[in-house]
Amino acid sequence: MRFAYPMQKFQDWVTQQWVILRGKKINPEDFLWLIGPFGNLDAIGKDYIHQFAEKQNLIIQKDSESKGIIPSMQKLNLSETEFENLSESVIQFYENTDGHHLQFSVQWNPFFKFFGILLNKLFSNRINQLNIPTKNIDDSETLKSEIINLADPVTNEVKYTFWFRSIQSTGQVIYSGVYGISTLPSGKTCVKAVFPLPNGNATVLMIPSVGENGELILDSSGEKFGDAGFYFLLKDSKGEYWSKFIKSFRDRLIIGSENDIISAEQTLMLWNLKVLTFKYKIQQKINQQNSS
Repeated sequence: MRFAYPMQKFQDWVTQQWVILRGKKINPEDFLWLIGPFGNLDAIGKDYIHQFAEKQNLIIQKDSESKGIIPSMQKLNLSETEFENLSESVIQFYENTDGHHLQFSVQWNPFFKFFGILLNKLFSNRINQLNIPTKNIDDSETLKSEIINLADPVTNEVKYTFWFRSIQSTGQVIYSGVYGISTLPSGKTCVKAVFPLPNGNATVLMIPSVGENGELILDSSGEKFGDAGFYFLLKDSKGEYWSKFIKSFRDRLIIGSENDIISAEQTLMLWNLKVLTFKYKIQQKINQQNSS
């Protein structure tokens, strides 16, 4: 039997050992659609992004033309009809995320709030990752949102796009994720979000579609390994890769616009029960509106 890397926090070792016992061993070269950056054994914050850039011989672009989590929405490979119906404001948000203000609210299912508190105490507060507020936020709280591109120093090609989000009033880091596009084994195109964790990551793959009112719908409701969904990845003590598909966990995001105001609702489900709901209000920054 294989074992997780021993020299780390006990709770990290236990969760990684569970992935090894319940997951599957993979060859990363055969699963490029799933592979993404792994975190260090300590905190996952801005320091990690700088360390990762140095390790990969990449530079942090400060004046990149690409300031969105998805450089071109054309890469989602939506049908011609879907793309024509997709809200122009939503396209602008994804292609120029840095040019928008974000506010959000949080509503927990009270039956799951204890798990959120436990997650924060054992993991999130320490590693500055997946650090979701455990109190309901009814009034919109402002998010500080930053796009950080890591690029090849010779070609200037963007290799990784980090979306770093924190609560503006407290500085609490909520997410630090690497965003992009991936193609599943089925050939379906999906939005890929990778959240580095100690010696591994959590990866969410979401299938895009367009609703009747031009809203973008991203859904991670897969049924088996290789589908859209939520995955844990890690390296064991021998450097071998392991992954576990979590069928019971699902993420659904609906983002649309009305009167130039973008709104989004993100629902996290576990065992077909609603865990929590994020609601976002998104507006273009004034200087961006004037220049467009």
